[in-house]
Amino acid sequence: MELISGLPEDIARDCLIRVSYQQFPVVASVSKGWNTEIQLPEFHRVRKSTGHAQKILVTVQSEFDSEKCKTGSLVKAMTMTNPVYKLNVLETETGIWGELPMGPELSNGLPLFCQIAGVRFDLVVMGGWAPDSWKASNSVFIYNFLSAKWRRGADMPGGPRTFFSCVSDHQRMIYVVGGHDEEKNALKSAFVYDVASDVWVQLPDMARERDECKAVFCRSVSGSGTIRVVGGYCTEMQGRFERSAEEFDVATWKWGPVEDEFLDDATCPRTCVDGCDVEGIMYMCKGDDVVSFEGNTWQVVAKVPREIRNVACMAAWEGALLLIGSCGFGEPYMGFVLGLKSGVWTKLESPENYTGHVQSGCLLEI
Repeated sequence: MELISGLPEDIARDCLIRVSYQQFPVVASVSKGWNTEIQLPEFHRVRKSTGHAQKILVTVQSEFDSEKCKTGSLVKAMTMTNPVYKLNVLETETGIWGELPMGPELSNGLPLFCQIAGVRFDLVVMGGWAPDSWKASNSVFIYNFLSAKWRRGADMPGGPRTFFSCVSDHQRMIYVVGGHDEEKNALKSAFVYDVASDVWVQLPDMARERDECKAVFCRSVSGSGTIRVVGGYCTEMQGRFERSAEEFDVATWKWGPVEDEFLDDATCPRTCVDGCDVEGIMYMCKGDDVVSFEGNTWQVVAKVPREIRNVACMAAWEGALLLIGSCGFGEPYMGFVLGLKSGVWTKLESPENYTGHVQSGCLLEI
């Protein structure tokens, strides 16, 4: 069966790889041939290699109540009631915002403090606190951009954990590290989740307990890469962050030695991100600065825009950095993009209903 009647297969495929990600569910429903074609790993590879893959930032973001903000009661409302979190999507090239549909099990909102990561056309939502009971969960929910449908994944092993970190290898796996258990004990355990096979595998333990750490996937020439786990703190420290880091080599399945002085200062590492396709580079916010890690040293890249002193998340892609944050608690969240060559910040235009509190975010290329 021809993909497109009257057209050679290569031209038909060239047409399909140009389709916007928002149209994938429609494409999948047209015919079995089209559905099979866009499901192939080769489709994703060619879409990326030809520059047609779209970079989107998915945020765990609360609904923004404009009336409460205008009357000055937003801060009080946030402290007295549970905010409802949803998944919003920012197209980095166009600046257009959208909202993902929520599955039946998430109809009351996302779990508080859940973590998200993307693998190819799947977005994985893990853990968090149930919004109605605040009970910690080890649940896994997966949204597929090709079908626009949700499915339930295998629960995270080891029982519920909170404030862990997760990171994708952008191919198939998601790595989960650290956090704390229901007794507030910091954890040094780690797992890897094969999204396609829906299988969890336990990794060797880290050398240290790391609550509220940040995991970053560092690409390597060989293609296997390493998982760098930055900062966090042990049970006894309770919020006093460490400066150390350690790396897990995917190829050797071993943790390397702890780097005690990896960070210049003991700070929350939540904004740490990899440098997209540039090997060995990391970015993060440190105080008023955006800094980069390259060649075993941290260097200042730019000043954080004054409007977003409270940075919630960062994303990096070729030639650009994106920051989302606010000027203070209860204030609207906004985004700025930094051109790494020009050094110029550009403010993103965000509709009011996309300015609620951002808990976390992740960048996908689909």
